[in-house]
Amino acid sequence: MGPFMWHATMAVPAPTDSSWFNLPYWLVGVILIVALFGAFQVYYWVGRKLGERLYESRVGVKIGRDRITRIESVVERWGALAVYGCFWVPMLRHTLPWVAGALRVSYPWYVVASALGCLTWAPLWWFGLTALVWGWLELAARSPITAAVAAVLAVAAVAWFTVRRRRKRRAAADQPLVPQDS
Repeated sequence: MGPFMWHATMAVPAPTDSSWFNLPYWLVGVILIVALFGAFQVYYWVGRKLGERLYESRVGVKIGRDRITRIESVVERWGALAVYGCFWVPMLRHTLPWVAGALRVSYPWYVVASALGCLTWAPLWWFGLTALVWGWLELAARSPITAAVAAVLAVAAVAWFTVRRRRKRRAAADQPLVPQDS
């Protein structure tokens, strides 16, 4: 085996090797997929039970009325397809299912969309995140300084992105919707 292949195989554990709790890597992935699917079902049914009270609930206040209204328009326009799409949009992932329940999206279609979302999004996240972590750990074992620099750069990039996004939102909020007459 060449030197490149040795490094690549070290980044992601073999599917049958022990992982968390001495379970095979693939089984941990399946458990996480099932757990995510279960969480999405709980979100739906809590949203369905709350209905209009979603806005005044602790979750609704935390999400915010404006965000719920925007999510409602997405759900009303796309239906269960919006549930599948929410897996790929970070802020929607854990807010849209509540709204889908409150709006009484067809539950059979919701189950299909959330199952497809879990089956496509979770493995990519699980394997990608694992490869990233194992790759960084291998880098840290070979060169701790390089690994520290990489970690600092990653944190700086996230901080820069967050600050930039907040400034854009503040600037947009400060802009009047209707131009003022001078």
